Amino acid sequence: MNRVALFLTRCLAVLTLTGGIAATAAEVVEERIDTDQHDFRIVRLASGLHHPWAVAQLPDGRSLVTERRGRLALVDNGKVTYLDGVPEVSAVGQGGLLDVVLHPQYGDGEHDWIYLTYSKAGDEGTATAMGRAKLKGDALTGFEELFVQDRFSQPGRHYGSRLAWREDGTLMMTIGDRGVVRERAQDIEDHAGSVLRLTASGEAPADNPFAGDKAGLDEIYSFGNRNIQGLVVTADDQVWGSEHAARGGDELNLIEAGKNYGWPKATRSKEYSRDEAIGVPSVPGVQDPQHYYEGRFAPSGLAQVESQYFPQWQGNLLAGGLGSEKLLRIVIDGSNVKNTEVLLDGAIGRIRDVRQAGDGYIYLLNDQSDAGLYRLEPVQ
Repeated sequence: MNRVALFLTRCLAVLTLTGGIAATAAEVVEERIDTDQHDFRIVRLASGLHHPWAVAQLPDGRSLVTERRGRLALVDNGKVTYLDGVPEVSAVGQGGLLDVVLHPQYGDGEHDWIYLTYSKAGDEGTATAMGRAKLKGDALTGFEELFVQDRFSQPGRHYGSRLAWREDGTLMMTIGDRGVVRERAQDIEDHAGSVLRLTASGEAPADNPFAGDKAGLDEIYSFGNRNIQGLVVTADDQVWGSEHAARGGDELNLIEAGKNYGWPKATRSKEYSRDEAIGVPSVPGVQDPQHYYEGRFAPSGLAQVESQYFPQWQGNLLAGGLGSEKLLRIVIDGSNVKNTEVLLDGAIGRIRDVRQAGDGYIYLLNDQSDAGLYRLEPVQ
């Protein structure tokens, strides 16, 4: 394709994507990527983002993007505006401003809440926290801190911090093992290394597996989870989590109430500094993963496809990879993983977040100091 034809193709793509209004920030960065079921292109919608962590689309098509250093960006037709009223965060190591999701009934006025997770500083270190606020103009208003994990600790890593809504209106939230004392993930009196189930106001539902029991914190839904940075609730209300191991052995887990996912006793992972197994592959009474990612996948971001634009991917999961720089399509059948396909391999670098938005398109964030917001769209 010559340069004039390429220019006209890109202009036509931009006009198509924006309803006939040219948005100069939108740029087709890959004209066509061929895959088994759907061919698609990659469009960059915004650039100049600093280590973004999560994206959520508002009903009007604008996007909210968290930056780990503590800024919340509002992306509107390529224009990036940073909002006031963001909670103070501890942007050290892997910490900072992390996930963002909307209330399931966002748009009715009463429930126009934006939920954020972040690392919060305290006397003994940091903790994973969650709060909510409403958007008014270029600011968040009425911020409420709803939940803080029970123990502040060092160092600044393994915050987990993904959010996903269940059909019953409860909010799933992940917390990592915090990176030093691995056995914390096996302690049900410690939020570290677990998946929580909360109400919309940050409380523990009465039917949580350890609620009201002297053994176990009320908020804990599952435990033995090292560091889940990809979380999705599927159309049939299953909870799936992409979990970082140490060196190798990254996992895809089907998260169920009261179950132990094994870290650090049951794992295929090895020590970073030496070729020594951390645990054993399987332990009686511990849930085995549905899938092990190949190599050092470093999962972050997980979505399910339920879109008219990708009919052959219906029900499939899409998992992003940081160190691997891959986007993986995962075909699931009930609780089983049938097969996988690599859709992207290095095309945009480290993939931090993967979302299907309300408009049906797939959105990605990459993780770098000059990062972008990308959209996947089908090509005939």
